[in-house]
Amino acid sequence: MGGSVTLKLATSLDGRIATASGESRWITGPQAREAVHRLRAEHDAVLVGVETALADDPDLTVRLDGWSGPQPARVVLDSRQRLAADCRLVRTAREIPTYVIATEPPQPRLVEAGVKVLQVEALGEERPDLRDVVETLAGQGLARLFVEGGGQVAGSFLRCGLVDRLEWFRAPIVIGGEGRPGIGSLALTALAEAPRLRRIEVSQVGDDLWERYERF
Repeated sequence: MGGSVTLKLATSLDGRIATASGESRWITGPQAREAVHRLRAEHDAVLVGVETALADDPDLTVRLDGWSGPQPARVVLDSRQRLAADCRLVRTAREIPTYVIATEPPQPRLVEAGVKVLQVEALGEERPDLRDVVETLAGQGLARLFVEGGGQVAGSFLRCGLVDRLEWFRAPIVIGGEGRPGIGSLALTALAEAPRLRRIEVSQVGDDLWERYERF
């Protein structure tokens, strides 16, 4: 495998990233969010799923006081290239490298806006083969990936055994079972199949806990 993958989660105590209606700003506090920006700065690219990109219209940039270093590339898993031309990621694609991972040939509207569309192998339901995604991005010089969401993307990377490190920020709130889970389905049939990680550090950031794990 040519690259390494860090998965970031920012959840309630019960592992929810949003209410049932989708409200998610802000679950964690400002100190935790600052720590996330420092983590972004340590990676080559920040990756999200298209549902997160469509719902949040994020910048996925490093925003730290006094920061003058390079911005990580932005990567969106978008098999059918659904990103709109007026979203922030596409509008700023000529300023900050922006990649769309697709399972179809590149759409001219994205290419003309400066987005780099990378076509990869598809698995079931037209989802990109994540192993191919990691290898393809490493071939573009993006070897250190910072995966930020959403829940289905987090579950898919864990299910494929691709997560090398997990950075988990937990806020002292409880949302309940109707909330949206931070990790989607893992399709487990036995406990022995569950991904196992080693906890390497726990610290408090503001009112939140920051738990750090690595793969065995």
